[in-house]
Amino acid sequence: MFTILLSILLSIIPSESASSIHLKKKINSELTKNKGTFALAYKDLSSGEEILINEKISFHAASTMKTPVLIEAYKQAATGKFQIQDSLLVKNEFKSIVDGSLYSLDSKDDSDVELYKREGKKVKIYDLLYLMIIKSSNLATNMVIDLVGAKNVNNTMRQMGANDIQVLRGVEDNKAYRKGINNTTTAYDQMLIFSEMANGKIVSQESSDAMISILIDQKFNDKIPAKLPNNVKVAHKTGWITGVNHDAGIVLLPDGRKYVLVLLSKDLEDDQAAVQSMAKVSRMIYQYFDRKTRSRTNLNRSSFGMM
Repeated sequence: MFTILLSILLSIIPSESASSIHLKKKINSELTKNKGTFALAYKDLSSGEEILINEKISFHAASTMKTPVLIEAYKQAATGKFQIQDSLLVKNEFKSIVDGSLYSLDSKDDSDVELYKREGKKVKIYDLLYLMIIKSSNLATNMVIDLVGAKNVNNTMRQMGANDIQVLRGVEDNKAYRKGINNTTTAYDQMLIFSEMANGKIVSQESSDAMISILIDQKFNDKIPAKLPNNVKVAHKTGWITGVNHDAGIVLLPDGRKYVLVLLSKDLEDDQAAVQSMAKVSRMIYQYFDRKTRSRTNLNRSSFGMM
């Protein structure tokens, strides 16, 4: 009896492949309203279902490279190289990876100016990590990269299976930029690292939770979180430069359900219009996930009751 009833229930619920194909059509319809190239990677952390669009296309990472830097900092802290609560002297002098020549950052080009006022004073590493993520501070980022080493960040990404994330340099290394030496990423690799974090598998559950706690405080919320319900939290990192706009992170519902979503874009003609479309796509993904997981939960409950 149970088997027959279960078959009937499954027959009236659209298959995952059919519903995801329909969703992808809606997503593509929305994104193609804009001139540019887009990529999307979605993962239901409970069922493992993925929806992927241009997931292996390489993009300038912009500030999404700061998540791998955050991961490396927690990894090195776990090995005892330093403590997250240790302090560093704030400096604004860095070496170009091209020839070792020195360069400095201009606070006018940074999304956070407060750290510049503390030059010559000590700041906790945790505070640098926090500013690097929630305000996308370039100065904090370069200080942390000097601490952990870009090569080590890359090595950790490879160990995690993120083979296409490239963290080669700090921010505003103009000599490297002019030579085309840039940090890059893919939607697939961003999905991979955020999935590992969401599952508590980066360094430890404690370290993963600490990173998620920082990412939840993100101050730039015009893409993934913009059109979601107020009680939904998003642990995410944005990134933008001219013609490029990204967002990637973990979406956490109040009842414990969660999924990973990555939205990348480049060659944009109208950034604001693209951002609006990405926010709409995020809402589509949320509604799809909420509907699917509620259906799955109700089916499981019915099955348990019938047994």
